[in-house]
Formats: sequence, structure tokens, C-alpha cells
Amino acid sequence: MTSAEDQKGTTPPAKPQAQPARHPDARRRVGVGPRPGEAHGHYHRDVSGGWLRPAVFGAMDGLVTNVSLISGVGGGGANHHTIVLTGLAGLAAGAFSMATGEYVSVSSQNELVAAEVTKERYELEHNPESEARELAAVFRRRGVDAELAERVARQVAKRPEEALSMHVREELGVDHHELPSPYVAAGASLVTFAVGALIPLLPYLVGFSSLVGALVLAAIAAFIGGGTVARITDRPFLRGAVRQLLLAGVAAGLTYAIGIAVGAAIG
Repeated sequence: MTSAEDQKGTTPPAKPQAQPARHPDARRRVGVGPRPGEAHGHYHRDVSGGWLRPAVFGAMDGLVTNVSLISGVGGGGANHHTIVLTGLAGLAAGAFSMATGEYVSVSSQNELVAAEVTKERYELEHNPESEARELAAVFRRRGVDAELAERVARQVAKRPEEALSMHVREELGVDHHELPSPYVAAGASLVTFAVGALIPLLPYLVGFSSLVGALVLAAIAAFIGGGTVARITDRPFLRGAVRQLLLAGVAAGLTYAIGIAVGAAIG
């Protein structure tokens, strides 16, 4: 039988540590929960693929461009056939223009980065001491002690590719291994512009000659699209939705007024 003294000397079982309270919305705010096998941490979405900006820009541009075109020619008194022709021409021209512009823009930017990377590689090969001092100065500006900064810079310099990547990130602000693809940017622009431009045309394509119907459909698309983009970037849905709706409304209203004025002038 265990004595009272023995019971007093027995170490009580450790109580489980209380887990810190977690915000109920924490998983959603970082996109997904912890990866399997990870006790702690968070996961970031890919922001380097170069698709989100041209996709969002293409969809919103296609929607606003075509609803404005339809509003303008509709306000000028154009018939059903003319509105459909104008809308389809605007869709095709805008989609190809957006794709071409994105491809040339992203390709030119990548070529500029490549030229600067080549220049940096040359400097590392021919002026290694100067480049090591330059990197050490970067570390010092970030609060690293001078002696440690020198040691780290020389250690990094022993691995040329890693040294090059670090110099490029510090001096150009990019990772030359993760540049956006011009093909992805062009494809995203072309497809999303066409989808956005098609929305205000749908009532006419199914046989209705209602400008009001096209405007209402475009307004719904602008509201939902703006809100969806806001949620993707962790901003309030309503704020993004209302902003996009107002911008599309202003554009359509102005072109409608212009269409009425031009139609009256040439009528």
C-alpha cells in the first residue's frame, strides 16, 4: 500500500498545454490550412506565374469595352444586326490586341531582366571582390554586424549561381528563375477578354434586341467579377464589386451619351 509521503513525492502527470486560440478565419485568410506533416506554418499562393493580372485586366477590359461599344451604337440608334456586328468585331479585335500587347510586354520585360542578369554574371566573374563587398554592404544595411556580413558575403560567393541569384534579387528586385511567362500572360488575356466581351452580347445573340437587358447582364457580371477579384486578394467583396460596377457604369453611360449625340447629329 502506498504511503502518503510516497503519494506526495509522486510527480503528477503533466497537463496538456493549452493551444493558443486561433482566429476562426485563419485558414481562409492564408488560402489553405497547414500542409500534411507540418506542425505549424502557412502556405502562400503562387504569385509569380504572371496569369492573375492579365486575366483580371482582360476580363474587366473585355466587359467594359464591349458594354461601352454596345451602349454607344445602341444610343445612336443602330439596329440589331449592327450591334451584334460591332460587338463581335470589338471582341475579336480587343482579344487579339490584348494578347499581343501582353506577349510583347512580358517578353520585353523578361529580356531586359536577362540582359541585366548577364551583366551581373560578368561582374561576378571578373570583379568578385568588389561584388562581395557590395553584397556585404547590403547585409549591413539590413542590420547584420559588419564582420558577420563580410563572412556571409564571402561564403555566398563560393557558390556562383547562388551568389548571382542573391545579387539579382537585391539589385533588381526579381528572381530571374521565376519570371512570368509571356505565353501564359497572352493566353490569359485573350481568353478572359473574349469571355468578358461576350457577356453584354448574349441577349442580342439569343435574339433579343434589348439594350437594357445587355446593360443589366453586364452590371451583374461587373458586380460579381469585381467582388470575386476582391476576395482572391483578401479584400472585402462588396468594396470590389461596387467599385467595378461604378467604373463600368460610368464608361457605359458616357459612351451612351456620345452615341445619342452623334446619332442626333448625323440623323
